[in-house]
Amino acid sequence: MFSSADSKKGSFLEQTKAAREERAFEKKRDTAALKIQSFIKGVCARKRFRSNVVKEFDSLVLKPQNENAKIPGIQLYHSTTRLLLIWDKKQDKERIEKLCSLLVDSLQEEKAHLSYIGVALNREHSIYWIAHIKKLLWICCQYLEDVSPELSADARSLLMYLRTLIAFTSTSTWAMLKTPAMEKLKPGMNKLCANIIGDLVTKGFLATLKRVLIKGLCGAKASLKQISLSALFTLALRPLVLAEFSDKLLSMFLINIFSVPALLLHLSSTSPECLNQLVTNEVFKRSMVLLSTEQNLRIVFNTLEGNYALCLLANLIHMAHLEKDSSLKELYFPTFVCVVSRLLECCQKYVGNKKSEVTHWHPVLGWFAQGLDSQLHSSMPLVRRQLSYLWAAPLVSILLSDLNQTVEETGVPDPVVAAAASSSGQNNLNAMLKKVLERPGKTSNIKYVKLGSPECTRVAMMASLYQTALSTLTQLKLDILTGLCYQNGILHLLWQFLWTLGPTCGLKSFLSLLDVDSRGTCPEFQMLTLFCDCMNHYITILDDIEMYEQQKPFRMGDYVLMSNFLNQFAYKAVLTGLFDPKSLNSNSLFNAVHTLLLRLYQRDCRRQFTPDGHWLLKDIRISTFISDLEKGKKANQIILQKMPHIIPQDERVQIFRRNVASEKSSLGIADSSCHHSSSSTLITVHRSRIVEDGYRQLAALPAQSLKGVVRVRFVNEQGLLEAGIDQDGVFKEFLEETIKRVFDPSLNLFRTTADERLYPSPTSSLQDNHLQLFEFVGRMLGKAMYEGIIVDVPFASFFLSQLLGSQHQAYYSSIDELPSLDDDLYRSLTYIKHHLGDVSELDLNFSIDQDFLGKLETFELVPGGKATPVTNENKINYIHLMAHFRMHTQIREQTTAFIKGFRSIINLEWLSLFSTPEVQRLISGDNAPLDLKDLRRNTQYYGGFHDSHKVIGWLWDVLENDFSELEKRSFLKFVTSCSKPPLLGFTHLEPPFSIRCVEVGDDEDTGDTIGSVIRGFFTIRKKDPQHRLPTSSTCFNLLKLPNYQRKSTLREKLRYAITSNTGFELS
Repeated sequence: MFSSADSKKGSFLEQTKAAREERAFEKKRDTAALKIQSFIKGVCARKRFRSNVVKEFDSLVLKPQNENAKIPGIQLYHSTTRLLLIWDKKQDKERIEKLCSLLVDSLQEEKAHLSYIGVALNREHSIYWIAHIKKLLWICCQYLEDVSPELSADARSLLMYLRTLIAFTSTSTWAMLKTPAMEKLKPGMNKLCANIIGDLVTKGFLATLKRVLIKGLCGAKASLKQISLSALFTLALRPLVLAEFSDKLLSMFLINIFSVPALLLHLSSTSPECLNQLVTNEVFKRSMVLLSTEQNLRIVFNTLEGNYALCLLANLIHMAHLEKDSSLKELYFPTFVCVVSRLLECCQKYVGNKKSEVTHWHPVLGWFAQGLDSQLHSSMPLVRRQLSYLWAAPLVSILLSDLNQTVEETGVPDPVVAAAASSSGQNNLNAMLKKVLERPGKTSNIKYVKLGSPECTRVAMMASLYQTALSTLTQLKLDILTGLCYQNGILHLLWQFLWTLGPTCGLKSFLSLLDVDSRGTCPEFQMLTLFCDCMNHYITILDDIEMYEQQKPFRMGDYVLMSNFLNQFAYKAVLTGLFDPKSLNSNSLFNAVHTLLLRLYQRDCRRQFTPDGHWLLKDIRISTFISDLEKGKKANQIILQKMPHIIPQDERVQIFRRNVASEKSSLGIADSSCHHSSSSTLITVHRSRIVEDGYRQLAALPAQSLKGVVRVRFVNEQGLLEAGIDQDGVFKEFLEETIKRVFDPSLNLFRTTADERLYPSPTSSLQDNHLQLFEFVGRMLGKAMYEGIIVDVPFASFFLSQLLGSQHQAYYSSIDELPSLDDDLYRSLTYIKHHLGDVSELDLNFSIDQDFLGKLETFELVPGGKATPVTNENKINYIHLMAHFRMHTQIREQTTAFIKGFRSIINLEWLSLFSTPEVQRLISGDNAPLDLKDLRRNTQYYGGFHDSHKVIGWLWDVLENDFSELEKRSFLKFVTSCSKPPLLGFTHLEPPFSIRCVEVGDDEDTGDTIGSVIRGFFTIRKKDPQHRLPTSSTCFNLLKLPNYQRKSTLREKLRYAITSNTGFELS
């Protein structure tokens, strides 16, 4: 019973719920229908309204007008007002353009009811008309952003919008105000224009103009016509004039307009009258004053993206160039210098902050994270051109004009001129300069400029500007340096100014200042850094004719004094810890000083211009220095690494030998007992295949094993093992024979220059495995140097520079080294450099033709070099590229392989102790005259000979008194295979020179016996040796001397032997 009642109740509730939901749904459906109907009605109503408004507007504006029928301003206003209510940017573009045309034309009407301005005079409509015109002009701005100036249709539209904006932001074209009755309204109308343009500025008017300018000027080709560009610039300048150049408007102008890439360059070529507006309104002066405040400068820079900040800087520099004869002379210091310096510093920090793993190349700033859009990229050549005005002659002359005045006012005598006046000839001049350096003289009557004085600070700030430009505009560094080096003798003036700072260029003052500024960032050090950077660049370009013969403007004495100052400054600053050792390599001051110092040193090594002993410092006590070095004193280690030339060469050679001995000890190969141990390497070499057998057995030998003892067993022509005097240890002979053969030009691994100097052959690839052979040869030469064995192998200077790694250093110059390879080519390139006419007439291009086995091959010095002609502008680059190709590019693989082998034995740090000529002497011995007394002191005697023996006395007497210097060298070559003595004297000849008394021919010689020794000692002759010649074993530096009966016989036989080049085979 209850279940039936519950069922009915549930059914009733469900029916009630369903009915309620249906009523709710019906209500929602009705509401939705009403909304849809309302929306549709609204759309239809708006369409009808728009249709009616458009129809009315079109009938008034777009229909053909009778020329005599003018549309009253009020009628046009009402129609336009309604159009703006339903304005659609896309659909109404044509209507707005037509409207603009009518509005601009109406301004030519003198009658108020026909002029659109006349509506503003109606009290009923004046307030609404002002809001209306502001809205209309902003619509024009919106259309401006969409135009593409390169399209002819858009160009016409652009011009129409600009005409409208020009017309309604100035009363100058309002004909109505020119009538006598309306003239009194002009001040009020001017305020109205100011109000209108102020409203546009607040909406982003200047930013809109910037986008239009960039679009029209920054493409592959500027598309803005003269009239459009003039209108845009006039509109941009108008807010400033109306606001009387307020700081806010001027900042906005700089941010939006002056940051347009190469704007002034386009104006100067297209609309020069716009530049006159800038000059007339003193925009440059006002901008400099504004930016001289740090807060204003930061606001401007931080608002701009870094690339556009660079464009702003370029336009300001261009403006300075335009104002060089007027306001720049008033503003250049400190205003212009400080503003440009700060902008450059901000750009530098911006680049630093944008460093990341993903970088883009910027044609001015180098590598950093911020990319360039296509428009900016295409404008960068023009921006570079604007920036170049900063180091062009006009601006440089103004900015550094104080240099000449300061030098003249101090009256400090030029030390070179003073020394030259009291000397005759270069040698005497060097002597006088040496006295100047040692005793600067009394300074009581000389007024030196002090560091920190107003005169010095002024010059230092100017120099700091250019140094900041060098460190910021990294891709323009060469252009900046070239501009400063060759503009009105500025570099020489800067050198003269350094002399006004005190004896030896104010050395003490600079060191004292460095004590409080170890990073070298103050303006005074920026000045010194700039001088060093410029001077380094100048000497790089300088050829021998200019440096040694013409001597203009720098004389030889200038380089002597300059190098002395740099040498002293670098040494004392490092020794006393004024430079932080941890950041030394990143210290721009030290790098600049060190690079110029080594540039001068390398030039002097190649062709001396300094007095003897000039590079050695008298302040240094060698024994103390070496002692501190061995104790691990950091300053001494840095000095040895960075400027080893201040230490005598003999000391450096001893350091080199100690380094070798230390390494041998650490490798366990220093003890002579290992000569026959299992750790030594034994190779068997057939005399007819010395190079081939040596290469096969030693090329794959690990460097550590090659540094150890290598014993050689020779196989003679008959295939029999030879008996070596030192129990198979004739490695020196093997080394000499190997080096003699591989360096023979007939093998085509090496070629000789005109003065018989060796360098890798460009055609060595004709040899099988030529690169492996070069590596093997490098290892053999390294082994000879490692063991202290001197070999007579004269290398070309440029090749030794590459062996030292000098070509990777900042002070290296290819053109300097070229004479060591091809003096004729050097003279030809020098002729091109000094050619006064048009170099393009010589019909040269950036390529070189070379004959390779009868086939002419062309190599391009730069990509597209065959199509790149050599001109007066790029001839310096051509000269250096040509020299680099001949000395580096065409033998790069051979040189790399040789260096790899050589450095596997000899540590590059050890080699860095020496200059190029010193390395040659380390390889081949000293060029000094043969010291026979030293040789005699270090001679060992065998077979009964002793130092007091009569025959030995004859020998030394003949060598000393009867032989010429050339014959003495021939004798040394005869017994040691090298005509030059070791660098440190014969104490270091390895093995020591020895003389043995022989009684029989070499084929019967079995070494010393008790009988032969006794007979030799007592001068008892087994048989008369008058028909025998002296012979030698160069592998042991051994002279085999018969026990002659007469001195004349000894002299005759010895002279014949050394001139006939006899050795083992002739007796």
